[in-house]
Amino acid sequence: MTNAESSSSSSPPPSSSSSSIPSSSSTTIATTTTTSSSITPTSSKLGDYVSGPHLVTIYKTETGFGFNVRGQVSEGGPLRSINGELYAPLQHVSAVLENGAAEKAGIRKGDRILEVNGVNVEGATHKQVVDLIKSSGDKLLLTVISVTPREAEKLEPSDDTNNFVYDYSEKRSLPITIPDYNWIEKNNGERYCVFNIYMAGRHLCSRRYREFLNLHNNLKREFNEFTFPKFPGKWPFSLSYQQLDSRRRGLESYIEKVCAVRVIGESDIIQEFLTDYDDEHGTNQTPVDLKILLPNRTAITITVKKNSCTKDVYDAIIEKINLSPEIARYFAIFEIVEQGFERKLQSNEFPYNLYIQNIQNTSAASTCLMMKKWFFYLPTEIELCSRQDLLETFFFYQTIEDVNKGQIKAGNKLYELKALQEISKKSEYLKLARKLDGYGEITFPHCASDARKEGHIMCIVGYDSFKLQACHEDGAIENKKIEFQWDTLKEWYVDDEGISFVFVYNKPDNKLRRVRIHTPYNIFLNECFDKVMEERKYHQQQQKHQQSTPDQSPIKSLQSQSSVQQQQ
Repeated sequence: MTNAESSSSSSPPPSSSSSSIPSSSSTTIATTTTTSSSITPTSSKLGDYVSGPHLVTIYKTETGFGFNVRGQVSEGGPLRSINGELYAPLQHVSAVLENGAAEKAGIRKGDRILEVNGVNVEGATHKQVVDLIKSSGDKLLLTVISVTPREAEKLEPSDDTNNFVYDYSEKRSLPITIPDYNWIEKNNGERYCVFNIYMAGRHLCSRRYREFLNLHNNLKREFNEFTFPKFPGKWPFSLSYQQLDSRRRGLESYIEKVCAVRVIGESDIIQEFLTDYDDEHGTNQTPVDLKILLPNRTAITITVKKNSCTKDVYDAIIEKINLSPEIARYFAIFEIVEQGFERKLQSNEFPYNLYIQNIQNTSAASTCLMMKKWFFYLPTEIELCSRQDLLETFFFYQTIEDVNKGQIKAGNKLYELKALQEISKKSEYLKLARKLDGYGEITFPHCASDARKEGHIMCIVGYDSFKLQACHEDGAIENKKIEFQWDTLKEWYVDDEGISFVFVYNKPDNKLRRVRIHTPYNIFLNECFDKVMEERKYHQQQQKHQQSTPDQSPIKSLQSQSSVQQQQ
């Protein structure tokens, strides 16, 4: 089994979770069914080792959580016996910082990680476990199984040997620089220098010299066979301006060279160093430029604070393009996560962090953030087009993109659409496109589901129905599609334990069936369900009251809907 290791020394802001997560006696991660996730603490010990699963609470300190995680990079795997019980493959603690937070909490080297913040991680990948740890904020809950050194050696015989070798040959070029530095003065009178790190001209974070030194030492421990570039030495006295600038140049050369080695640059040690979530030096209030794609294929640049949440960024967008709050509610910020698919940002996310991560991962200066419509009811779109020409232009270009990427099935109408693909003919183009299959729907990337024994499915969300499109594991479409009417769906929720989305529907024989979809976009899929149901409920009410209020438009209906929600 391939191993990977990362340091849990820092953590990004917590990610949101579902408001309703039911308990479950079994946990499914991707396509692998695991043993029961019900954890019963035990006092049985092996020497100083608790033999059964036990809960450990770790509070982050200035050195982070103070431990490293290692384990498989692929999902699933055969069950293995740990202290006499069978478990799917588990990530484990490969190193513990002396006198660090983890050691003080009782974490030991070799501990097998069964749950992270209540989420069962049997059979999970290294990345899934690390991401859960990163989302913990300042408090981390781990359910672990402690093992003896002999048991640890039996489970992972290569952990403490030289059999694990990194490939340092793959190089890349990253536009990372340290162009300047500045002085920070704390309320307690402390004054120190921080060096400002930029990626493609955009500020990532500011770090002290000692933080660079800690990074260097952590990297040398992790990548002990690599010959690191020269690191600027310590100096016991105050540095002159010339010496400070010399140190800046040395640190810039160092970070540029180590990040150029892909396996090092993409390691969690480097990624956490370059991410300024805790704002220790007070730089998150720094204004930064953020590029956003608009639906009409243009891009705007807005200036926001580094720690601005989704709502603050969106408010800056609508102010920049002069969009009224009445209209702005029909759009939202999306992240381009896969080719042909965009995910709506949650309210507690930080768009600038996503923006910078995209630059780091792609080595490009293009943005991953875009503004798109966020509703499903077609008459609402038609009403908006009649109110403002800019909105019709937005929908026109977004429809062209949906046709090009195959979301809208043009079929034999493709030639006719091409002939109308001019801004002066946008009304005719939209009128034709709205009649085609896939218009106004959102299709999710293919994934596994217990709805099928073999192959994958694609989730398709539309105002009229919810569909499961059968496909092969590589995403190739099969000639089979199941359609669910919304009134047959009785329940739906995000299952964070299984990293999945679950819905319950009423079968023709009036029996309920539960379907589990193993998608990493489970929260967005849940939002889509909520949005459709919200719109259907209000527009059905509109139809009932149409005789008493004949001039009621879809826009007015949704406005009254929003007003009710605000009062609640």
